[in-house]
Amino acid sequence: MGISFDPQVLAQVWPQLLQGFWFTLQLTAMSAVGGIVLGTLLALARLSGYRWLSMAVGAWVNALRSIPLLLVIFWFYFLVPFILAWITGASRPVEISSLTSCVVTFIMFEACYFCEIMRAGIQSVPPGQLNAGKALGMGYWSIMGHIIVPQAFRMMLPVLLSQTIVLFQDVSLVSVLSMKDFFGSADFIAKRDGLPHEMYLTVALVYLICCLLLSRAVKGLQRRVAIVR
Repeated sequence: MGISFDPQVLAQVWPQLLQGFWFTLQLTAMSAVGGIVLGTLLALARLSGYRWLSMAVGAWVNALRSIPLLLVIFWFYFLVPFILAWITGASRPVEISSLTSCVVTFIMFEACYFCEIMRAGIQSVPPGQLNAGKALGMGYWSIMGHIIVPQAFRMMLPVLLSQTIVLFQDVSLVSVLSMKDFFGSADFIAKRDGLPHEMYLTVALVYLICCLLLSRAVKGLQRRVAIVR
């Protein structure tokens, strides 16, 4: 059986694909920003002097990183409403929208990876700077917020962006909840209009181009950071 490809149909369905692509970018941006902020806080907690806090955060991060993202999406979407109903005493599961479920899931999941990236960045900062901050009478959190974390973030920025590229690809998993991201929109059109070859090849090409461009940007940023250092 031959493979048919009609490029003219792309002009007809492109508005829907563009809307889905814009949603993918929005979800990626929200998840990346939230994941970096939460991941940085988790990294600081892991490096704090409170052993119980460090162990609890470490166990949480390692456990969540060991579970497939797709399974985490299903867990949050199908189980959390029942858990919230049990906590609040509601008679029926608490309704959570697909968008809220996906945003929270991606932030929690990606924060575990950003946590390890930021932890490595913080540990790469010379310890003398921490001691210098203490000599000036600054507290631990003040030193981290004003001296250590900004330097760690700058050094780890290329790695953070590389993880964001992975997140950009993983966002396509929201289609399992019937959400119209870029892949979800293409999948819906492919099944509705019988255009699997056109839609799936187009999605693959767009993802390939975007990831190649972003990867080149990351490599350029790595060279600039290396020169500064």
